[in-house]
Amino acid sequence: MKKIYLDNAATTAVDESVIKAMVPYFNEKYGNASSQHLFGQEAKRAMEESRVIIAKAIGARYDEIYFTSGGTEANNWVIKEIGFANQANDKNHIITTKIEHDCVLNSCNLMEKLGFNVTYLDVDKQGFVNPKDVENAITDKTLLVSVIHGNNEIGTIQDLQSIGRICKEKGVYFHTDACQSFTKVKINVKKIPIDLITLNAHKIHGPKGIGALYIRKGTKIGALLHGGGHEQGLRSGTENIPGIIGFARAVKIANFRDIKKMQELRDKLINGILKSIPDAKLNGPKGNKRLCNNINILFKGVEAEAIGGYLDAKAICSSTGSACSSHTLDPSHVLIAIGLSPEQANSSIRLSLSKFNTKEEINYILKILPKIIKKLRKISVFR
Repeated sequence: MKKIYLDNAATTAVDESVIKAMVPYFNEKYGNASSQHLFGQEAKRAMEESRVIIAKAIGARYDEIYFTSGGTEANNWVIKEIGFANQANDKNHIITTKIEHDCVLNSCNLMEKLGFNVTYLDVDKQGFVNPKDVENAITDKTLLVSVIHGNNEIGTIQDLQSIGRICKEKGVYFHTDACQSFTKVKINVKKIPIDLITLNAHKIHGPKGIGALYIRKGTKIGALLHGGGHEQGLRSGTENIPGIIGFARAVKIANFRDIKKMQELRDKLINGILKSIPDAKLNGPKGNKRLCNNINILFKGVEAEAIGGYLDAKAICSSTGSACSSHTLDPSHVLIAIGLSPEQANSSIRLSLSKFNTKEEINYILKILPKIIKKLRKISVFR
């Protein structure tokens, strides 16, 4: 049975051209980029060329891109080191939202234990943050606002322009986690007043274990790792050259054609589910305010874990929420934040697409999913 992979918000298949670009840096061009000999400088040159490619994708300078091990590291770096670096300025207030990725929320929780104040903003029923709420929450103690760009569970795309403008007017640093939205939604730091952006590779058909943090010049932030002074002294450690090469290649091959294809498949699947299955409801917004690859559906009276199990038996990979939270049985904090009850949250599944999915796969899912829901509702304890 052929696998149908619809968990691309968790991770994506590495593109063949990305693998091809990476391979020489494992076994031929394997020099350390800090070494002064030709072998090392060959690796360094490839790394810097990759940095330029990633920087250009968001309109940044090449020396504003700092490589990390992924999105979680970059988000931790921002929350903690912006905080520690600005304590001397009597700034101890961070603003974020209730629908952030766990790595942001847990970092904020740590900062609270260390004496910082954190405001967790509410969102509306579609997951949008009201920029006015951001403005009203800012005080003379506020140092950072962190708002996720494209939500990993319900696909909501936030208005970075409006929030960024407010932060700039108030003299507050603005950060966004763009791991899910990078290359799917345009971000240009020359046009959007934003100081820090978290990026990663494995959501865009690049390798796992590599990401980046954009830090606008002049931003006061502490070093994440101390050592040999790599990444302009802010993130020491031997660079992951194959990963960096793969990251840049994944960015370079991203294109509008693939985005349009994912949008069409997304809408076909959403509309097909809502038409064919009674008491099914879309979580999050429709259209251009939603990530092109994200579908999150509530099926009244059915446990999401059961749906996922039946889909898995049919070789269809799905998710009940964020992959990083899959070890817990607690209802999704994102779905609770948009007003769902715990029972409704636990009846919701996420189906996330990639450029490799096909219309035939969507048609197959629309054929078998109604049968699965009907069967489960007959035996559901929620009836």
